[in-house]
Amino acid sequence: MVFGGWVLALAFVSWTFQVMTQDTIWAFVADAPAQMEDIGSRMMPPAWSFLAELWWPLWETINIATLGTLMGLVMAVPVAFLAASNTTPSARFVRPLALFVIVASRSINSLIWALLLVAILGPGVLAGILAIALRSIGFIGKLLYEAIEEIDAGQVEAITATGASNAQVMAWGVVPQVAPTLAGITVFRWDINIRESTVLGLVGAGGIGVKLEAALGTLAWPKVTMLLIMILATVVVSEWVTAKVRDKLI
Repeated sequence: MVFGGWVLALAFVSWTFQVMTQDTIWAFVADAPAQMEDIGSRMMPPAWSFLAELWWPLWETINIATLGTLMGLVMAVPVAFLAASNTTPSARFVRPLALFVIVASRSINSLIWALLLVAILGPGVLAGILAIALRSIGFIGKLLYEAIEEIDAGQVEAITATGASNAQVMAWGVVPQVAPTLAGITVFRWDINIRESTVLGLVGAGGIGVKLEAALGTLAWPKVTMLLIMILATVVVSEWVTAKVRDKLI
């Protein structure tokens, strides 16, 4: 039985490999190491003089991530409360709709959102901000509504027993319990958005990705190297900032 299972698994892996590689040109694959060596030699040394042109696109990238995260947060919080089974006003109608919004947001990558928004709004930072915001709704909303469902019901019951209104129960029984979690989720999402916003410029949504797309399009490999160094440094700094903030919150 076990042997048969292994045989079936091996056959499945073999079949999927054939499907994935049916259009592969193996001559290109064989030549890949030589091409990598050639491009690597052209990328060195980095174009350090290009650094002066990157500060403003980098600032745009940080703003795209920050404003997009804040906008996504504003939209995700009410969606999360509508999706949580213990705070939704209607488990039959409202909750499924809120869950659909969360799933739809999480199912579409930020680059796809950016492509759609660039087609609608035109290229620029605004399309990038909205793309990050729409992508963030699902992430923040899902983690937040799960946190809401896991709150201590005893505290809510105690406040309800005092004769408090629904708004007072929400303000004093639910929000204080999920506020630290929400802060941690937001910071974590901001860190993710910093990384995602660096490439939105590849589809015209502003930021440092615009410079990267231009450098790649003109085969300016030393500039590409400088851009990759800048992106890496930005991600490392955002990771450090996120870790420090989360240490303070948790």
